[in-house]
Amino acid sequence: MFSIPTFLDSFGPLFWAARYTLLISVLGIGLGLVIGALVCAAALSSVVWLRRIAGLWVSFLRGVPLLVQLLLFYYLLPVIGIDVPAIFAAVVTVGICASAYISEIWRGAINALPKGQTEAATAIGMAPPDIWTRIVLPQAITLSLPALINELILLVKASSLVSVVGILELTRASQAQAATTFRPLEVYLAAACIYLIINLCLAAFGRYLEHRMAV
Repeated sequence: MFSIPTFLDSFGPLFWAARYTLLISVLGIGLGLVIGALVCAAALSSVVWLRRIAGLWVSFLRGVPLLVQLLLFYYLLPVIGIDVPAIFAAVVTVGICASAYISEIWRGAINALPKGQTEAATAIGMAPPDIWTRIVLPQAITLSLPALINELILLVKASSLVSVVGILELTRASQAQAATTFRPLEVYLAAACIYLIINLCLAAFGRYLEHRMAV
């Protein structure tokens, strides 16, 4: 029989553990935005070797599963004499992995803009930095916003993989709770509800940003 009290009691400790899920996801997407911007700039550069490095970066990170990347990064650092907390390794790995997808999102958004806009701006004497900050980037950010929010939602779900390095985030906490109560159905259903709540809030936030930026 399904135990409603166990289901309801699971929300307290799982909500507490979900703070690590959100922390890793938000910091990871922040780091991914920074690195992704640099990779996107390299991919759009006229310098051949920069484009090749960007291509290798994106191909490797999209071709290797996040779990394998996390384990490689987590166990590589001690080998070279660097000891960092597991949560640091998780945030950096998630951010680096996200950067590959974010760079492609931004590259696609920038390439989708009519080339006539930049040509017209150049013709009237605008400097390249002004063209980027006043014409290209505002439109590219607006175009890429739905995909970026979708990437953040995917990171929230993918953050469950960091449990393998001992971080007590939502998935690992639900595993511990299920082992303690011997009621896995109720506990995992509660975890699923929390993931759903988080992602619905992120989706609503994304729609709000789209509306604000479209005005």
